[in-house]
Amino acid sequence: MKKTTPIIFVNLGKPFSLLLLLLIGLQISAQNHPNLILTKNGVANIKKQLGQIPVFDKSLSKTKNEIDLEIAKGISVPIPKDMAGGYTHDQHKKNWNTLQKAGILYQLLEDEKYATYVHNVLKAYAEMYPTLPLHPQERSYARGKIFWQCLNDANWLVYVSQAYDCIYDYLSRKERDYLEKNLFVPFANFLSEENPQFFNRIHNHSTWGNVAVGMIGLVMDNDELVNKALYGLKKANINLNLKDNDGGLIIEKDQKAGFLANLDKPFSPDGYYTEGPYYQRYAMYPFMIFAQALQNKKPELKIFEYKKGVLIKAVYALLNLTNMDGEFFPLNDGQKGMSYFSKELISAVDIAFHYGGKDTSLLSIAKKQNSVQLDDTGLAVAKGIKDNQATPFVKKSIELKDGSDGKEGGIGILRSSDQRTSLIMKYTAQGLSHGHYDKLSFSYYHNGKEVLQDYGLARFVNIEQKNGGGYLKENKTWAKQSIAHNTIIQDETSHFGGKFEIGNIHHSDKYLFDVSKSKLQIVSAKEENAYPNTKLHRTMIMLEDEDFENPVLIDVMSFSSNAIHQFDMPFYYHGQIIDTNFDYKHTDQLSALGTKNGYQHLWVEGKATIKNNTAQVTWLSNNTFYTLSSFTAIDDEFLFTRIGANDPQYNLRRDPGFMIRKPKSKNDSFIHVIETHGSYNPVTEIATNTRSAIKEVQKIKIENQNYTAWSILTKKGSTHMFILCTTNPNHTKSHTITVNGQTHTWVGAYKHTIKK
Repeated sequence: MKKTTPIIFVNLGKPFSLLLLLLIGLQISAQNHPNLILTKNGVANIKKQLGQIPVFDKSLSKTKNEIDLEIAKGISVPIPKDMAGGYTHDQHKKNWNTLQKAGILYQLLEDEKYATYVHNVLKAYAEMYPTLPLHPQERSYARGKIFWQCLNDANWLVYVSQAYDCIYDYLSRKERDYLEKNLFVPFANFLSEENPQFFNRIHNHSTWGNVAVGMIGLVMDNDELVNKALYGLKKANINLNLKDNDGGLIIEKDQKAGFLANLDKPFSPDGYYTEGPYYQRYAMYPFMIFAQALQNKKPELKIFEYKKGVLIKAVYALLNLTNMDGEFFPLNDGQKGMSYFSKELISAVDIAFHYGGKDTSLLSIAKKQNSVQLDDTGLAVAKGIKDNQATPFVKKSIELKDGSDGKEGGIGILRSSDQRTSLIMKYTAQGLSHGHYDKLSFSYYHNGKEVLQDYGLARFVNIEQKNGGGYLKENKTWAKQSIAHNTIIQDETSHFGGKFEIGNIHHSDKYLFDVSKSKLQIVSAKEENAYPNTKLHRTMIMLEDEDFENPVLIDVMSFSSNAIHQFDMPFYYHGQIIDTNFDYKHTDQLSALGTKNGYQHLWVEGKATIKNNTAQVTWLSNNTFYTLSSFTAIDDEFLFTRIGANDPQYNLRRDPGFMIRKPKSKNDSFIHVIETHGSYNPVTEIATNTRSAIKEVQKIKIENQNYTAWSILTKKGSTHMFILCTTNPNHTKSHTITVNGQTHTWVGAYKHTIKK
C-alpha cells in the first residue's frame, strides 16, 4: 500500500484534540475504499483464503498472467478514429478491461505496480479527454468521444469506475481531484446531460449509460450523479422524432427514465427482458454489477428486492433461455453462439448465487463456466464448488411472460422428458428496436442442435470489414422481416407492414400453456393485429408416444380473414434433403421469390404443386433424420428456397428452407408434424430408421366453429386424434361435440385420443 504520513498524538489541549479527531475522521473517511464491488472486509477475507479455493485461484492466476502481459506492452491511449473492430476502438476496449482487472490485482496482491499502471493510464485519458471532439465516425444517434457511440463510452466508464475505486486510497487528494475534474465528472456529464437522447431512454443503451454515471458517482460519493443514474434526467430536451440505428423511436413522451425505470418497464415479473436473451445477456452486466455496488454502498435501497426480486429472476430466465450447450436462443436481434459462458453471465451467476439465497443449482452452471468474479460473490461460488455443494440446474418446460406487468404475451418453452428436445415459441411484444416482425414464430432443437432455426441477426459483431462491425442493411431487409422466420406471412407482407411504430403497440396473447402432462405438452397463442382483418392462432404440441422413436412436434397454424389472400408458411432447416413423397421441378435458372419484405433475398430452387393430402419431406442433419409431414389441400404449393438472393456482398448465410404456400385462401389451417428419427453413421456407413413413421395427416371437418380437429395416422396402424377448443382455454370447462357421427366429451381445452 502507498505510505501515509503517521499521526503523532500530543496533548495540546481540548480544542486541538477535537481538531485532531476531526482530521482522523476525515482520513478514515477518505480511506474507505474499495467499497464498490470489492470491499475492504471482502478483500481481507479473500486474502486469507488465497491458495485454498481452486476455481478462484485459477481465475486470479489467469487474470494476473493476462494483465502482466498487457502492462509489459506499455500504455497506449490513441486518438479515437475507428469504428468497431478498428485499432483505436479495440485498444480503448482493451484498456477498460485491463484497468478494471489491474485494479483488482492491486487490491488482492498488494503489488503497487498495478496501481501505478492504472493511475498512469487514467492520467493519459485525463490529459486527452478535455481536448476530444465528438468521435469522427458519424453513424450513431449518440456519438461518443472515445468510441463511435456513447454506448461504448458508457461501457468504458462502468469498468474504469471499478479500477478507480480500487486505487482511490493509493492516490493523493491532488491526484484524485485532477482525474475527477478532467476526466470523470466531464465524462459523466457528457453521457447524461449532453446526450439525453441516449441517457433518458428505456433501452439497453440507457442502462449502460445510467450505470456508468451511477458507478462513478458512487466512487466519488457524488449523490447528484447517483440520483441521475437512478431516476434519469429531470429536464431533458429530447427530439421525440429522433430515430436510433434500428429505426425505432428513441423515447416516448413523458416516460420515466433511469436505472429503476429500466428495471420497471423492460423486465416482466418472470425476469424476461423484452429485447430478447441476446441483449438481456448484454445488459445483465450493468444491471447486476450496479446492483452489487448499490447493495454495498446503499443497502437501504434493497435493490435485490426491487420489483419482487426481478434481477435475480432475470438470471434464471436467461439460463432457461439456452439450449443444451448453454447457447441463448436467438430471439429478435441475437448472434448465434452467444452463451452463458460469456463474462456477463459469469458475473450474473456469481452475484445471483451470493445475493439470491445461495441456490446450489447455480453452482452447477458456475462449475461449467470454470471461472468466477474476483470478489466476494466469486469467492462464495468458488467455495461452494470446492465443497461439492453443486446440484443440477434442471431446465424444464417453462413460460416466461413479457411486459412490465406480464400481460404482453411471452415465450413458451417445451422440453422433452429427457431434455434432449426443445421447442421455443414466441408470442411476445415487439421487443423495442431490436424486435423482429415474427409473431407466433418458433425454433426447434434436438441434442442442442437447431432442427428448424431462427435466423438471428444480420451482423458481424466487431468485424470491421463488415460495416464497421455494426448492423448490416440486411438486418432490416431480411433478418427482421417475417419471411426470415418460421411463421405465417400474408400476401408477401411482413407483420405490421414491417413498421416499428405499429408493431411496438401490439403484442400476441397466450391462449394456453399446459405442461402438466410430461408426455403431451402444449403451447398456444393468438395474434389479431399482424394483418388487418386477419386472425392468427398457432398451437404447438410436443408428443411423446411409443409410436414414435423420439418426441414429435405438432404444429397447427389456423387463420381467418375477411377476404382471400395468399398465405406462406416457411421453414428453415440445416442439412441435406433426402426424400419427398411428391414430384417437384428443380429450378435450373435461379430467380428471387419476390421483390421486397425479405422475399427478394430468397432464391427459388424448386417448385411443386401438391396433389396428395399429406406432403412429406425428409432431410439429414447432424447424422439424424427429420421429416415434416404436412396436411395439404389440392393446389397447395411447395417451394424449395435458399437465402442469398440480392446479396452481392455475401452478408447473409446461404441457409436452405422450404415453404408451403396456399395461393388463395380465407379460412384454413397449416397442420404439420415434425419427426426426429433414425441416424447415419459415416464410419460404419449404416443408416437406420430413415423413413417417417407417419402415413397421413388429416384435418377433420367440424361444424362447430369453436373447435378444430386433426388426426395423425401412423404406418403401424395407430390413429392419434386431437380436438382443440379455440375459444375457451379453461382447464375446468367441459366440452361435448360430435365428430364424424361420434360424440366426444372431455374436460379442458383439448382432447387427445389414440386408437391402436
